[in-house]
Amino acid sequence: MYFHYYGQLLHQQNMLQDYVRTGTYYAAVIENRVDFQGRVVVDVGAGSGILSLFAAQAGAKHVYAVEASEMSEYAQRLVAGNPSLGQRITVIKGKIEEVELPEKADILISEPMGTLLVNERMLETYVIARDRFLVPDGKMFPSLGRIHLAPFSDEYLYVEIANKALFWQQHNYYGVDLTPLHGSAFQGYFSQPVVDAFDPRLLISPPVIHTLDFTCMKEEELYEIDIPLNFVSSAGTRVHGLACWFDVLFNGSSVQRWLTTAPGAPTTHWYQLRCVLAQPIYVMAGQEITGRFHLVSHSAQSYTIYLTMSAKMWGAGADQGGILQTSSCKLDLKEPYYRLSQPQPYTLQQEQQSHQQLLQSQDISPQMQDGPGPNIAVIPSHIPESLDP
Repeated sequence: MYFHYYGQLLHQQNMLQDYVRTGTYYAAVIENRVDFQGRVVVDVGAGSGILSLFAAQAGAKHVYAVEASEMSEYAQRLVAGNPSLGQRITVIKGKIEEVELPEKADILISEPMGTLLVNERMLETYVIARDRFLVPDGKMFPSLGRIHLAPFSDEYLYVEIANKALFWQQHNYYGVDLTPLHGSAFQGYFSQPVVDAFDPRLLISPPVIHTLDFTCMKEEELYEIDIPLNFVSSAGTRVHGLACWFDVLFNGSSVQRWLTTAPGAPTTHWYQLRCVLAQPIYVMAGQEITGRFHLVSHSAQSYTIYLTMSAKMWGAGADQGGILQTSSCKLDLKEPYYRLSQPQPYTLQQEQQSHQQLLQSQDISPQMQDGPGPNIAVIPSHIPESLDP
């Protein structure tokens, strides 16, 4: 199913039209011609072959585009349709773990990132390609990735998820009491990571950063990823969970480029991801939040997420390190809630009109209004010092 998904042109188009993604790859390659000129390149999971064509544009001696899905046939047609570049590209259908190549690579290029960087488990294939085909001291584009994790407060998101389970609170649904299943439904909705783009002001602490160095890490290190959490809250609020995003580095000889999926940065097709606690925790400004973010890989080419967040003791006795409140959840990274795909009930214009009517009915002018507009959460806000890599 994985290879069938990526064998469809519409999914390739979705990725190609992510201009942050594609444009960053293009710039990273073209700006580092010195790394590609006259070199042998292997494109790991080549898809449509676009990165192979970029490498050829940068002067690669030869590119081996390895693709296991049916997309390899489309890649061959795209390569053939660009003969000035295509004459230096060989498309090979097969899995990187099984194919044989006539020579070693000076450079590996790939787009192995999934949601939260690790979903789809293609990073393992990227590391295997490194061990099988890359010459010693060869370059990898990208060369490392970083997962960023920070606590957030978003009352609207929490209520939205909790309300989904209200269906199961009906005592008389065609004569049937559904309430015995409400608890399970409630937990089920909170087992889905939320994929959307959010305002960075929802974050209440700078992030913890976990680095994966693709150039030297072992494949086994991707089977389980354990990240200890430690934050200091910037505000007194309810913590609704953990926000996650990632970035990757193209460590070229001429130019270093980062591709980031951070909130507040131009949005990519990866968006950001949030793990929402079924039981939020309460914190005061300056209070320490600890916990654990544990990813365990599974056979569906994804991960189970085990998240625990705790508010440490506050005030007198805090130095003894006690825990006031703890909340945990288990989520399946394979089954996220794509929040942006949901239809919006009102257009922006309708929202503005209804907002104006509300102000007029309360005899409040827009200039006098202090608070935020409709659908804006009223929570203590914090903008991290820097979201730039």
